[in-house]
Amino acid sequence: MVAMDMPRLAGDRRRRGQMLAVLLGLAVLVVAVLSMGHGASGVSAVGVLSDWLAGREIARADRIIVLDIRLPRLLTGLLVGASLAVAGAVMQGLFRNPLADPGLLGVSAGAGFGAIAAIVLGGMLPAAIAALTGWYLVPLAAFLCGWITMLALYAIATRQGRTSIATMLLAGIAIAAMVGAASGLIVYYANDAQLRDLTFWSMGSLAGSSWIKLAAAGPVMALSLIAAPCLARALNGLALGEAAAAHVGIRVERAKTAAMLTTAGAVGAAVAVSGGIGFVGIVVPHLLRLICGPDHRWLLVNSALLGARVLVLADMVSRTAIAPAELPIGIITAIMGGPFFTWVLLSNRKMLDG
Repeated sequence: MVAMDMPRLAGDRRRRGQMLAVLLGLAVLVVAVLSMGHGASGVSAVGVLSDWLAGREIARADRIIVLDIRLPRLLTGLLVGASLAVAGAVMQGLFRNPLADPGLLGVSAGAGFGAIAAIVLGGMLPAAIAALTGWYLVPLAAFLCGWITMLALYAIATRQGRTSIATMLLAGIAIAAMVGAASGLIVYYANDAQLRDLTFWSMGSLAGSSWIKLAAAGPVMALSLIAAPCLARALNGLALGEAAAAHVGIRVERAKTAAMLTTAGAVGAAVAVSGGIGFVGIVVPHLLRLICGPDHRWLLVNSALLGARVLVLADMVSRTAIAPAELPIGIITAIMGGPFFTWVLLSNRKMLDG
């Protein structure tokens, strides 16, 4: 009886994952349309689109608001939310822990250090380098420092061609602490204007979104999102343990390396353009595990869709709650994710107490 029921349960989970993907896809479209139509300005995106389709002239101010402010901000929010959620799902699968977070690898801390250094020390760069980097300086520094952190972590955790997950976790915590101390030292020398920028950036925001920043970080996030589903089979195998995964033909070391590279690319690029946004990477995939199960073939896809929806929705709240002023997105995601994470801890208290 049990043997007969197991395939049926697996099939139910698969159908549930497929249905959820369709529903989340529609929800993302709805939120995207609402995001384009709402803001501190009363400009209607539908009206601008109607004028464009009808061949009527579009007011310059309306075109700037819709096409140069709201649209790149929407696309950035979709990519950042999807990247953080997928990175969380990959990390939870890699560490075999549903409460793992993308920040475990220290990539977020490394990217934050790069951005802080660029904001505070960018004025000391030679004029030629400053002119060459321009608006790319902060996201470029954040992305490069995130990748350098990941490479250092990989070098520490890898020995004789094998990467230790336990060493990776402990090294990530240590590296994050050291990078955090270095960031604090730089912040100590920041002036008042720089401190305001750092405070807003550290809490996460899409206010500075532009086509330039999207062109710089968007391809990296997109490639990470495309690569993540290719890890689904390996992550499903790793759920059984490394020995069992190797027994069924999974190249464990290659899978772990690919998972780290994917996470580093997604998180590094996301932090570079949006700053520190918490809870999306841990709450979204954990919630989806409760709904559609741990099968990464659907978990990764649904995480991308739900993460995109959550972040765009949080961005809508952040820029309309106290308009024309704007709240950092990190505050909104913490308000939404904090109670849920507390509920998860309370509901799993017996398991955590061992």
